[in-house]
Amino acid sequence: MRAAVYGTTGGPDAIEIAEIDKPEPGLIGIRIKVKAAALNFTDLAALSGYYPAPPEGSRYGLGWDIAGVVDAVGPGAPWEPGQPVIALSYGVPMGLHRAHAEYAVVPSYAIAPAPEGVDPIHAATLPLNGLTAAQAVELLGIRPGQTVLVTGAEGAVGGYAVQLAKRRGAVVIASGRSADSEFATKVAGADAYVSTAQAPVEAVRAVRPEGVDAVLDATTLGQSLMGAVKDGGTFVTARSDAVPRAERGIRVRLTQVAADAAMLTTLSDLAASGELALRVANIYPLEEAAKAYERLAAGGLRGRVVLTMD
Repeated sequence: MRAAVYGTTGGPDAIEIAEIDKPEPGLIGIRIKVKAAALNFTDLAALSGYYPAPPEGSRYGLGWDIAGVVDAVGPGAPWEPGQPVIALSYGVPMGLHRAHAEYAVVPSYAIAPAPEGVDPIHAATLPLNGLTAAQAVELLGIRPGQTVLVTGAEGAVGGYAVQLAKRRGAVVIASGRSADSEFATKVAGADAYVSTAQAPVEAVRAVRPEGVDAVLDATTLGQSLMGAVKDGGTFVTARSDAVPRAERGIRVRLTQVAADAAMLTTLSDLAASGELALRVANIYPLEEAAKAYERLAAGGLRGRVVLTMD
């Protein structure tokens, strides 16, 4: 089968499309014929050398997000060939068999039914960023009527987080780089929007003078946002390189995505019902994976970059 792999680090130019062995599902695994797979900045970090490079003479694969069809199952897996699914190719970003390939194997706890009525290209944008946002919102522990600041609200994780926090009954202040806040307010449903061009604490307190009950930081603003949180509030970050120091009784939490079939199924149902917006910016065939990663690295996207395998 064909797969996007890299044997050296440096950037998107290290990617090659290679023929590798088709993975076997094993006892409880599910092999998926991949239809589409979204790109993530984690893989850009791997390509740049943030993680250990492949040992000399070996190669690693790329990709976390999968949308496709069940191709084969292990004897202990509760799935049937032909079922449309989405899945998270979970684990450290090292290893050969990942999402950017014609076939991928995942365990049963990392897979969910694909959202009905949604094409694989859009469905592929959901697993990694949707789960990260959902698990971060869980850590917030918010109650209806409480106020949450979500940074990076025009991006993938932040955009999902705004929508999920609103479903919890929160009052959401969104923050982002966009000058028009078109997505955060009109699509995701944020109650207010502040631009990162402003000083963050002053901008938030201009909207909410008493401060917010919680912050979900999907960017690297970290410590600079602590002044916007009420005493005894909660601060959740998705970035291990931007964990702020606790102060004034504020609980600080770091979320690191975990595979969760039940939560992914809920997200799939929300996408199918139109309650969770899925955004695609660019589509490339697998053969143009290097070009796709160059586009991701260039930034300025309103939506995800997705590879197709057909």
